[in-house]
Amino acid sequence: MRKPVLTHTLLSLAIVMMAACGNKAKSAESAETAENTEVAASAETAAEDDIDMAPEFELPNLQGSTTKLSSLRGKYVVLDFWGSWCIWCIRGIPQMKTYYTKYKDKMEILGVDCHDSEDKWRAAVEQHQLPWPQVYCDDANLSKLGAKYGIQGFPTKVVVDPKGKIIKTSVGEDPEFYNYLDQLFK
Repeated sequence: MRKPVLTHTLLSLAIVMMAACGNKAKSAESAETAENTEVAASAETAAEDDIDMAPEFELPNLQGSTTKLSSLRGKYVVLDFWGSWCIWCIRGIPQMKTYYTKYKDKMEILGVDCHDSEDKWRAAVEQHQLPWPQVYCDDANLSKLGAKYGIQGFPTKVVVDPKGKIIKTSVGEDPEFYNYLDQLFK
């Protein structure tokens, strides 16, 4: 009869010791996990900061020189990737003009012409009397720039904050984009 009591006592002692060791292991694990989570979170934040930054570019402008995106920092910038061949781009010009006039003290629009010859680009800017700065993106530059900005259709509008971070991308001529601008500049 003594055997079962001793076995039961030893078994209970073993369970208590394993639980105590398990708790220490879990505490060490928790501390290590918390530390790893902190490191991962700060790495993730750094990575997100990099991802959110608008990729720099420099393209020819109407004046015969070049325009760098970073030269527009300090103001919100709407990058308008468009082309004279794009019916939705052309249909959206009147509303873009309205919003440019409405918010030009708070934002700049930079038209980025795509898939046009330089002559067609210049003619379209003149024909539609586009009042905001324009740059020309030939097909060789577009393949690089399009990949960096994830351009999948035209028009694509990308809103960049004054620090250079992308805060909104809109593909197509969507009325929601203009509602977004109204909310942003309230």
